[in-house]
Amino acid sequence: MPGVTTKTQRTGDRSRKRGRLLLGACAGTVTVVACAAAGELVAALVGTASPVVAVGDAVVDRTPQALAELAIALFGTADKIVLLSGIVIVLLVVGGVLGVVALRRPLWAYAGLGVFAAAGVAAVFIGRGGDTRTVIPVLAAAAVGALCLALLLRAVPDETAPAGVGTVSGPGRRRFVFTALGVAAAAGTAGVLSRVISGFGAGASSRAAFVLPEPASPLPPLPKGTDLKVPGLTPFTTPNRDFYRIDTALTVPRPDAARWRLRVHGLVDRPFEIDMAELLDLPLQEADITLACVSNQVGGDLIGNARWLGHPLADLLRRAGVHADADQILATSHDGWTCGTPTEVVMDGRDALLAVGMNGEPLPHEHGFPARTVVPGLYGFVSATKWITDIRLTRFADDRAYWAERGWAVEAPIHTMSRVDVPAPLSRVPAGEVVLAGVAWAQHRGVDAVEVRVDDGSWVPAELARVPGIDTWVQWVTEVTVGPGRHDVEVRATDATGRVQTAERAEPIPSGATGRHRIAFTAT
Repeated sequence: MPGVTTKTQRTGDRSRKRGRLLLGACAGTVTVVACAAAGELVAALVGTASPVVAVGDAVVDRTPQALAELAIALFGTADKIVLLSGIVIVLLVVGGVLGVVALRRPLWAYAGLGVFAAAGVAAVFIGRGGDTRTVIPVLAAAAVGALCLALLLRAVPDETAPAGVGTVSGPGRRRFVFTALGVAAAAGTAGVLSRVISGFGAGASSRAAFVLPEPASPLPPLPKGTDLKVPGLTPFTTPNRDFYRIDTALTVPRPDAARWRLRVHGLVDRPFEIDMAELLDLPLQEADITLACVSNQVGGDLIGNARWLGHPLADLLRRAGVHADADQILATSHDGWTCGTPTEVVMDGRDALLAVGMNGEPLPHEHGFPARTVVPGLYGFVSATKWITDIRLTRFADDRAYWAERGWAVEAPIHTMSRVDVPAPLSRVPAGEVVLAGVAWAQHRGVDAVEVRVDDGSWVPAELARVPGIDTWVQWVTEVTVGPGRHDVEVRATDATGRVQTAERAEPIPSGATGRHRIAFTAT
């Protein structure tokens, strides 16, 4: 009968509405993907950070300290992947919501894209990198997003149209699907092109063409017996591919060595700049140095040892003529991160380097190419500036570096620590003679002794491997006899000053974890 709505019609109407909402959400999601891809491509062409990375950097810089520490503790070296993944998920969800809103209020959706663009521009200007060129990819992403959203909305079928081409089902839906697939394919192509351009950019090709000069005074080969070759024991030299990476850069910077400059200024008599050609002409020296991250938990693996090649930092400071009251070296990286190092530490004769090489090859991009600082004896956040571009002599009373502003320690010498590598925690081994082995470190003091005990028994001295100097870790090994069952192993080190590793537990922040590593295994 005319004017009567049947149950079947109502069910059909609801189905069409749900279908249209789904298509709207899809339109918004695809729009966000196109935005991100366009931003990546334009960023690669311009040679700057993408909008997603710019926003991510702003999030990192403004994350509350407690939350940042929690992220490092939970995710370790995967924290950047987790953050970027979270940003992408949020963008996709918000995009889906905007797409649904756009079905009834298109202007609201375009306003939402404007808000995204404004957030991106704000992130550029409040970010520590300060590269205003990043505004270009942000604006390009917003423009592409508006265009794609308009195209996709036109392809969404009208729920009120009579059956046919314009309806949610049948030909109308197919038209939307083909349009969405076309936009997605274009976005995918843009994403691939951005990766290709980045891979063949000046920074990437710069390292491939980089040739390390011979050191002025090369180190001899490592002493025989440095590496005990115990199965499961951490090797003395950490391969570059396995060296831990902890920094605040969401994507690895790839500066061009040919354009690299280091400025040395501040409280000095003779400020100067140096380029890579001049740096490589200076006398370079090798040094075996173990680096450790302050975020390393007791028994953790955020530590590694390498043979570094570089020019003494102290020589650069003498060339500048440092003022007597300049107690801080404030170094800045390519991405704007800052590191405050005590001047007296660099000038006390230790092998503090402006490094260009790592284990016989140019610095990997992940570890600071083309140049970085390496200062033994201090945790990395006050000693290791990757992708370094600026050194300013100042005072701790006047300036604070990135992490010092967030309440972390100012000087942060590395604690005397040790770790059990063998047996692996919770492993099962045959009863009887069991090999215990691990590493210990007390950079720039040296390790004099390592002791272990099983099941809270007496401390037993371990045998120490040979080391090339006091700035590296040392391997240790011993054997004990155990019967079947569960056993606990605890280790402690004593440094060259006579200080025994403390049993008192402390969290890594603000000045490094303390305590003794303890593992359990089962003998069968």
